[in-house]
Amino acid sequence: MHLAAHFPGVNNHTVWADPRARSQIEFSSFEHLARTAERGLFDFFFLAEGLRLREHKGRIHDLDVVGRPESITVLNALAAVTEHLGLAATVNATFNEPYELARRLATLDHLSGGRAGWNVVTSSDAFTGENFRRGGFLDRGDRYTRAAEFVATARELWDSWTPDGVSRPFAHRGRHFDIAGEFTVPRSPQGHPVVIQAGDSDEGREFAAATADVVFTRQSSLDAGRAFYADVKGRLAKYGRTPEDLKIMPGVSVVLGDTAAEAQEKAAEIRRQQTSPQTAILTLEQIWGVDLSGYDPDGPLPEIDPVTEPSLTQGRTRRGDTRAIAEMGVPPLERSSRVGEAGASKEKGLSIRETVIEAGGRQSFIGTPQAVAAELADFVRRDAADGFILVPHLTPAGLDEFVDRVVPLLQERGVFRTEYKGTSLRSHLGLSTPVWKG
Repeated sequence: MHLAAHFPGVNNHTVWADPRARSQIEFSSFEHLARTAERGLFDFFFLAEGLRLREHKGRIHDLDVVGRPESITVLNALAAVTEHLGLAATVNATFNEPYELARRLATLDHLSGGRAGWNVVTSSDAFTGENFRRGGFLDRGDRYTRAAEFVATARELWDSWTPDGVSRPFAHRGRHFDIAGEFTVPRSPQGHPVVIQAGDSDEGREFAAATADVVFTRQSSLDAGRAFYADVKGRLAKYGRTPEDLKIMPGVSVVLGDTAAEAQEKAAEIRRQQTSPQTAILTLEQIWGVDLSGYDPDGPLPEIDPVTEPSLTQGRTRRGDTRAIAEMGVPPLERSSRVGEAGASKEKGLSIRETVIEAGGRQSFIGTPQAVAAELADFVRRDAADGFILVPHLTPAGLDEFVDRVVPLLQERGVFRTEYKGTSLRSHLGLSTPVWKG
């Protein structure tokens, strides 16, 4: 089983009111979570990215993190206070250039001794693009074609130095990039930093099968995880790859208790704290596409139909399973089977806030440490995942209890390492070093 730690914030609702909550920008917070993950023998530490402060109805208004230091800078600092832990950052392939990003990632790989990872994301968001010279020029259909060429170009740059330290000129002539010259950073310890991909669309799955080493995904059930796993792994052969060449790791949350009832009670309280009345209305407005400020968050879902344009929210990934939230207000005969199984909001007598809490959010593992360890192992055993990226609700101590109480049980089951066997992120993930292509 592979495990990674996600520093919560971008597109996540942390529990600010908890007395253990600390800063989202002080280095001590990043260091605490990274050291905890390394103590737990995790594969890597993962930072998301936000390139513009989000706006809702023309105002900066959000209850999750709206600002964060630049990720690779943070990871370079963490390289000095960790020894084994992989260090991965989300960096947008739409608003960056291959030469500069390849230099930054190769530098991180050198400074960390071979522990760098890059989560490739794309954007067609003109709102975010206003912060960049190129603006929002990129059509949505071109996102992954640019991303694929971006990754290929970066790999050409990393391969422009031989393993024995000889630099060779590079030249790339393509649709999106036309560059030539000399790359300034020698070949890094991993050859290529680990490439991670996040995206569940068909285009995203195909991109992952062709290009990625790890897929960061989100699935709401064992069956959904198994279907996604089989689909993506089934695409690898056409690219000359094997199932072992790509690790699938959904983002999950974990809530522990001494009894099952205590864990469920804690989980319910966390969800209530993450979804305030204001957050519930904001989430629903993102889905309905209209101003719902006049609605009572403790009342029923609106009777009006959702609209798709114009968007009230700019620069934000919609939270949770928005289709499920929307369709929980639809009569049973018109609902999809998935939502039908979940039950309609009206049938259950749920309020707006309760509906958002029930239908939104990540797959959670809730229970005693023994039960959670067994369920995590079952997901991997039944080919629903190769491991998990844990997204705690609390910064920075949100993984302490998992590392102290669940990791030892996974080790007792023989499904998780008891020590690091190698020094690189590729070795942690069981990935081979890329063959040099001179």
